[in-house]
Amino acid sequence: MSRDNPLIWVEISKSALERNFQTFREIVGSEVELAPMVKSNAYGHGLELCAQVFCETGADYLAVNSVFEAEKIRAMGDKGKIYIAGYTPLDELQKVIELDCEFVVFNLETLEKLGKLEKSPPAPLYERGEKVKIHLKVETGTNRQGVQIGDIPKFLEKIKSLPNVELVGVAMHFADIEDTTNHDFAKQQLAEFEKIKAEIEQAGFQNLKFHAANSAATLLWDSTHFAICRTGIANYGMWPSDETFVSLAEERKKKIVLQPALTWKTKIAQIKKIQADESVGYGRAFTAEADMTIAILPVGYYDGFSRAYAEKGSVLIAGKRAKILGRVCMNILMVDVSDIPEAKLEDEVVLLGKSGDEEITAEEMAEWGGTINYEVTTRIRENILRKIVV
Repeated sequence: MSRDNPLIWVEISKSALERNFQTFREIVGSEVELAPMVKSNAYGHGLELCAQVFCETGADYLAVNSVFEAEKIRAMGDKGKIYIAGYTPLDELQKVIELDCEFVVFNLETLEKLGKLEKSPPAPLYERGEKVKIHLKVETGTNRQGVQIGDIPKFLEKIKSLPNVELVGVAMHFADIEDTTNHDFAKQQLAEFEKIKAEIEQAGFQNLKFHAANSAATLLWDSTHFAICRTGIANYGMWPSDETFVSLAEERKKKIVLQPALTWKTKIAQIKKIQADESVGYGRAFTAEADMTIAILPVGYYDGFSRAYAEKGSVLIAGKRAKILGRVCMNILMVDVSDIPEAKLEDEVVLLGKSGDEEITAEEMAEWGGTINYEVTTRIRENILRKIVV
């Protein structure tokens, strides 16, 4: 069931992905383009699987972080619009043109190199008589990648001088819109972006696609939608943060339901009895206070199940919680099944998701590990099989 381990797999709910996408479509309407992010293996959900579902559901763009992710989508036979949000190395610009992608620019060196590239097939855009389509990424306060406000005129002049380059969009990114219920800084960034928009339009660039909204911004404020919404984590049924959930209730006075799409599973590899005072695992980190029954699971931190989950974590077997015992090993995990007498060899184990009436969420696992839900799913090892279920 897995590319290299038949005992570990991930199930992705197609209906959940579709429902979450339709939720965004209902929010933004038909005039705003949706660009679901499938970067970082679709936040751990499987790039190719999710890209296919989003395309079938009506995505206007597929948004990725890198050239190699765009290559994966093109290898599927997809000919739709791809937006590359991360840095494109100078020596990969020709490849991006051949892949027929739109991409962000925030270095003058990128424009210089684009101006020197040959207009030659097999690039589909050249065959169609089109120019290289770029989006300018501008800095409004996040201080990651982006053009400083004072440098924007230089970029615009350079773009005007390049006959084979077309500026089609301008983008920004919010710094803390999902991290707080006080959105003063986000509103400051949005106001700055509006000024930049006016400046660029006054410089003679018309009909550009301005875009700023991530999942949280798309959910919260219509004023952030502009031409494109680059929706991320919420496509997969996870809230950007508790603060976003609270803010949404205050801003829209409307309940929005997101459906988690990912279930992570393994199987029981062994069941054994241990006696009181026996220890379990490396470092003898757990010692039994009474006779116990434990299950050995063939999954560990190599697979993305963090060592940090050991203190508070559990898994689901037969719809019941089984507490993690001792340290999480590289390839092995031990759990307490003393109160699950029906557990047997090769029974299904849910690491993340639902089993019966019980559920372990990415948010709960994030609390165990002192991190965020994004990291929990994204760190599930990429070559573990992802398969679509209803």
